[in-house]
Amino acid sequence: MRIALGSDHAGFEQKQMLKEYLANELGHEVIDLGPDTDDRVDYPDFGEKVGRCVASGDADRGVCVCGTGIGIAVAADKVAGVRASSITTPEFADLFRRHNDGNVIGLSGRFVDPEVNREIVKVFLTSEFEGGRHAGRVEKIMQLDTTGKVEAADQPGGEPAAC
Repeated sequence: MRIALGSDHAGFEQKQMLKEYLANELGHEVIDLGPDTDDRVDYPDFGEKVGRCVASGDADRGVCVCGTGIGIAVAADKVAGVRASSITTPEFADLFRRHNDGNVIGLSGRFVDPEVNREIVKVFLTSEFEGGRHAGRVEKIMQLDTTGKVEAADQPGGEPAAC
C-alpha cells in the first residue's frame, strides 16, 4: 500500500519514526511529503499535501502528525474526496475505517505515546470498511464535498432544518 505521510514541526519526530515503521516493519511504500526538518511550519500546508495525494489516487491512505492531530486532520479533510479525522486510540482507528471508510488520519505528536501511534497506524491500515448500513452514510458525507449539502433526507422527521 502507498502511504502519504506529512507533519508539522510538532509532529516531525513521530513522522520520522512512523516513516521507518511503515516502510521497514509494515512493508508499505511511503510518500514523505515533508517537512524535512523540525523547523517551524504551518500544519495546513502539510495536511493539504497529504489530502491531495490521497484524493488523487497517488496514495492509498494518508497519515498526518501535528501537535494534537486535530488541525492537520481538519486541513486534510477540506480536500474533496478525503475523509480525515484525528485519531487517538487504536479502537477509534478501527471504527473510523469500518464505519466511515476513513482514508487519512491525524495523529498527535505531543500527547500520544509513539507506541500507541504505531498501533493506531497498524490498525488503520489493516481494518476494512464494512459497507452495508455505513455505505449510505459515507455517500452522504461525500455529497458534502461535491454539492455542499446532503441530498437525501430519508430519516424520520423529513428534511433537515435550515440555518
